[in-house]
Amino acid sequence: MAAPVDFLTYVDDHQDQFIQRLATAVEIPSVSGEPARRPDVVRMAKYLEEQLQAYGVETKQVDLGTHVMDGQTLPLPPAILGRIGNDKAKKTVLIYGHFDVQPAELSDGWSWPPFTLTRDEKTGRLYGRGSSDDKGPVLGWVNVLEAHHQLQKPLPVNLRFCFEGMEESGSEGLDDLILEEVKKGKESWFDGVDCVCISDNYWLNTRTPALTYGLRGISYYKVNIAGPARDLHSGVFGRMVHEPMTDLITLLSKLVDPQGNILVPGVDEMVPAADEEEKKLYTALDYSIEDVELSAGGKIALSDDKASVLMGRMRSPSLSLHGIEGAFYGAGAKTVIPAKVAGKFSIRLVPPQTPENVDPLVISYLETEFKKLGSKNTFSIENLHGGKPWVEDHKHWSYEAARRATEAIYKQTPDYTREGGSIPVTLTFAEALGVNVLLLPMGRGDDGAHSTNEKLDISNYIEGTKLLGTYLYEVAAGTKA
Repeated sequence: MAAPVDFLTYVDDHQDQFIQRLATAVEIPSVSGEPARRPDVVRMAKYLEEQLQAYGVETKQVDLGTHVMDGQTLPLPPAILGRIGNDKAKKTVLIYGHFDVQPAELSDGWSWPPFTLTRDEKTGRLYGRGSSDDKGPVLGWVNVLEAHHQLQKPLPVNLRFCFEGMEESGSEGLDDLILEEVKKGKESWFDGVDCVCISDNYWLNTRTPALTYGLRGISYYKVNIAGPARDLHSGVFGRMVHEPMTDLITLLSKLVDPQGNILVPGVDEMVPAADEEEKKLYTALDYSIEDVELSAGGKIALSDDKASVLMGRMRSPSLSLHGIEGAFYGAGAKTVIPAKVAGKFSIRLVPPQTPENVDPLVISYLETEFKKLGSKNTFSIENLHGGKPWVEDHKHWSYEAARRATEAIYKQTPDYTREGGSIPVTLTFAEALGVNVLLLPMGRGDDGAHSTNEKLDISNYIEGTKLLGTYLYEVAAGTKA
C-alpha cells in the first residue's frame, strides 16, 4: 500500500518547521550520563510528551525509580508510554526511541556549539548532539503524526510508543518497566502489539539505505586501582612507591592487541569462525574499505579485506579502551602521581556471548594479571552495565514492509545488515512481547553519533520521515497475522 501523495507532499512542504522542531530538541542538553544534566533529561521528556499529545497521542510518564551514579543517588528520568488508535482490524506497531544523548563540549573539538543545531547550507547537513542519535529519528515519528493530524487522515495502523531517557547510560529501569507492563495483560499499554520498530541506527555507508536485523551486546567495565592516601609529588615519591597509574596501564595493555584481537582467554574463542558461505554475505554488501576510512576520518582500517573488516563490526566481538579517570590530562606539565585511577573499557558481544558468560572470564583474568604485578595497591573491577546481543528473522512481514517502503522512497533495495552497536532493549522487547523487532535507520554511516560534529543530513531527516510513514502503510497492506 503506497503512502498517500498528500502525506508525502506535506512532509516536503513543512521541512523548515520539522527542522525547527529538531533544533528545539537539540538545544536541550539531555545528557543522561552527567548528574548535573539529569534535570535536562527530564525537561526533554516533557517536551517530547507535549509534542505527542499535540497530535492526539494519549501519554503516560512512568517513574523508573532511582539509581546510583558516581556515588550519588539520582532519580531516573521518566519513560514515556503513548498510544493512538485501537482499531482491532488494524495491525499495532510499537515504536521505541530514546531522548537522552552522549556528553558533548565545544572543547572536545566541535566546530559548532554541540547543543545548537547548526544548518550548513552548502552540505545540507544539520550538526548537533543528538541530531542523529536519536532525536532526529524520534521526531521523525512526531512529524508523521503531525502530517496525519493536520491532514485529518487516519493512521493506517495503531501505534504504541515507548521512549526513554537512559539509553546512553544502560537503559536503567527500562527492562523492569517492560516486563511489568507485559504482566498487565489486556490492561497493558503493549497489549495487542504485532511488531516493534526502532530507528536508532544507521546506513552502512552514505549511499544505500539499510534494514538491520542484528545488534551486538555489551559489557562495560571499570577497573579501579588505588594506593596512596592523596596525590603525590613524583620528584619525592617516584620509584619509592607502587604507582596506581603504572598498574592500570599495564592491565589495560593486556586486554586487546593493536589488531583488535581480544587477549582475555576464552572470549574470542566463544564465537565460531565464519564459513565461506557466510563470508559471501558480507562481500555482497555495498561497502568498501574506503567507506570505513571515510567514516573514521583516517586510513586506519585493520585490513584491506572487506569481508573480515565488516565481520569485525557485525558478527565478531570487539574490546575497546575508553578512558581513564583520575589521570592528569590538561595542558602543560603536572608532575603528579595520582592516588587512584580508574580505567574504562567495554566488550561488544555477539551470540552466543552474554554478559553472564563473559563477565567471569574478564574478572578472573584481570584479577590474575593484577596479582602477577606484585603491587601493594588495591584492585577492584565493576561491570557498569551490560546487554545481550540480538539477531532477528529478516524475512518477517515487518521487514518485507520496510523493504517495500525503502524501495518506494529511495528507489533502492536496502542492504540487510547486522550493526556493531548495542541497543539492549531490543532483545527485551523481542523476548517479552514475542514479536518481531525491526531496526529501520534514518541516518547515514558518516553521521558521527557519539563523536564530535554529530550530524544528520537534511535529506535523510525529510526522506526518513517519509520512510517511517510509508513503512506504516506497507505494514497495513497485509492482513493481521
